[in-house]
Amino acid sequence: MLKKRNVQDCEVLYDLLIHPDVFPFVRNKPRSLAEYMFMTKKAMDEEEMGRKISRIVLDEWDQPIGTINLFDVKENAGFLATWLGKPFHGKGYNQAAKEAFLEECFFQLGIERIFVKVRYINERSLNAMRKLEYAQEGILFPHIKEEINKKENVYELFVIEKDAFHFYLANKQQNEEDFLMEA
Repeated sequence: MLKKRNVQDCEVLYDLLIHPDVFPFVRNKPRSLAEYMFMTKKAMDEEEMGRKISRIVLDEWDQPIGTINLFDVKENAGFLATWLGKPFHGKGYNQAAKEAFLEECFFQLGIERIFVKVRYINERSLNAMRKLEYAQEGILFPHIKEEINKKENVYELFVIEKDAFHFYLANKQQNEEDFLMEA
């Protein structure tokens, strides 16, 4: 489902990234494959320095379909950014990738809190965030919401706490066990 970033998958990912339904909503907007390769190498370097966590999202055939990243990592927190290629929207990959990534971040890499900023005009992503049982609107962090909107008010803020995600996983496991017992 996830693997570490590499430059070998850049061509496939770049072709997915530049789709008009994807490109406006990505954080970094490369103008060429060469620039995307440079950005990927930079992301790999930032991960080595502990400032970013970056993974490639894979489909069931281990083909690259997007990326998931934790940016601006400091004090055991960071900002989540995910994008998937247009052919993979609405097929469950986003939720599965987020869960796998959050498990790695929270339980292997020592992250305690993850922020997600979503543009108000990105209705698909806003709806997806509101459906996540473990995500909350970031009203307890007005200073962060103010910071991300300092130029103009374009982002909604969400937060995912390690404890809330752990509780979600425990309930999910219990529900699966209950379902199997009833079957």
